[in-house]
Amino acid sequence: MILTTTPQIEGRPIQRYLGVVTGETIIGANFVKDFFAGIRDIVGGRSASYENVLREAKDTSMKEMMDRAQAMGANAIVGIDIDYETIGANSSMLMVATSGTAVVI
Repeated sequence: MILTTTPQIEGRPIQRYLGVVTGETIIGANFVKDFFAGIRDIVGGRSASYENVLREAKDTSMKEMMDRAQAMGANAIVGIDIDYETIGANSSMLMVATSGTAVVI
């Protein structure tokens, strides 16, 4: 499956547009990660634990979107958009939503 944020794939004309596909993932960050991220914020540097949570949520959302596109008969998704939001009480949950257009090239 070819994935791209662009509306087309150079040298590969789109034969059919199958429709919009999405993937959504909501992941909670636990208090241990919050504690260590807080320490990291005080001393500076990157928070590897939060980066891993972000990566996991994005990968899960992308896979869900690809599975939906494949079920429609697509072999590519164009115009992909990835959105990150915090939700829930005290913004304790991370939501990653991906969307794109399933196509046959």
